[in-house]
Amino acid sequence: MAKHYTYIVQCNDATFYTGYTNDLEARLVKHNEGKGAKYTKTRRPVALRYHEIFETKSEALKREHAIKKLTRQQKIQLIEER
Repeated sequence: MAKHYTYIVQCNDATFYTGYTNDLEARLVKHNEGKGAKYTKTRRPVALRYHEIFETKSEALKREHAIKKLTRQQKIQLIEER
């Protein structure tokens, strides 16, 4: 069964980007090649700081949406608790 990931990367300007993918390693490569999200394109390199694994795309996307609503401090807390 395919895995689905929700992740947080930290950009070179210390900002966070939250996303969804079904191939975490490939997605990180894309971000660092400037072929990922428009947001990370000019903020390379990015480093993985947090991820969760889900059985379904729907679950992962719901979690992505919830994480995007968090404040920066709440995201830092989430990362540090892992």
